[in-house]
Amino acid sequence: MNHFAYPEFFWLLLLPFLIRALLPAAKGLHGDALRVPFVGDITKISLKSGGLWGLSADSEHKISLKLILLYIIWALLVTAAARPQWVGEPVRIKNYSRDILMVTDISNSMLEADFSLRGRRIDRMTAVKLVASDFIKKRTDDRIGLILFGTRAYLQAPVTYDKKSVEEILKNADPGMAGDSTAIGDALGLALKTLKDSPDKDKKVIILLTDGENNDGALSLPQAINLAKDEGVKVYTIGVGSDMTQTFFGLMGRRSGLDEESLQKIAEETKGTYFRAKDTGALMRVYEAIDKLEPSQNEDQFVQETKELYYLPLLMALLLASILIFQTRRAA
Repeated sequence: MNHFAYPEFFWLLLLPFLIRALLPAAKGLHGDALRVPFVGDITKISLKSGGLWGLSADSEHKISLKLILLYIIWALLVTAAARPQWVGEPVRIKNYSRDILMVTDISNSMLEADFSLRGRRIDRMTAVKLVASDFIKKRTDDRIGLILFGTRAYLQAPVTYDKKSVEEILKNADPGMAGDSTAIGDALGLALKTLKDSPDKDKKVIILLTDGENNDGALSLPQAINLAKDEGVKVYTIGVGSDMTQTFFGLMGRRSGLDEESLQKIAEETKGTYFRAKDTGALMRVYEAIDKLEPSQNEDQFVQETKELYYLPLLMALLLASILIFQTRRAA
């Protein structure tokens, strides 16, 4: 389908007639003539009898072929300015809805074997890998990124559609790789910096998972929270770990090192939600809840391929102008 981007430019086709009607005629060697500022060589066009191409202009009411050609050139230039375009059929595309950055604690405490799977004791990191990998697979229309942190925070994968790579990186992560302590503030700050250039402010999501408290790093939690609020990024926080610990005599109660109050504050201040996952089943339900809170896909959008065709009338105008100038010089 062809159309013009600026059809209103066609009003300029009337401009030569308006100039002819409104401006006074210029007196010169060949009598009264219209004074129109144009290419210098074109002004030498003679309207006397015996003019170029054998046409005559005995009277001021007759129009020479050259004048007609000038108007054709003008019409072609106006057509080029109106930007003729070819537009293809509408093509449906998916509207990808979220940039999700998973910020995961891999400090040594994630080796605590207080989770279970099919009756077998597993450590927290193994449980997180299994459940988070399943979550990544389900987010088919989103971009996913990964930050791993301990004493230091490291960007392992910027937000990407290559979810298999993100899964593989998470699968190969081992507790202690980033240090023994827990720098939650630094990890959150790095996540916000990573998402800063994401195009849509309302579609940035951070999922922060930890089993400890902020006991290291340069950025405090209040500072990180203020940065998140300024950026308008929603943060879901997940506290993992059972209230029981494995000993030689079996499971015994213990005081958890998890700073739930701070995780709740992060979620509350950024309009996210705090979740507590004390076992594998609860961790699965957490990611299912996040999946529902952040719908994967919005309505489909349509795009149309567009090809510019303005160069066609422009080239024709230049060609005709070149011919006219050449013929005028020969007649001079």
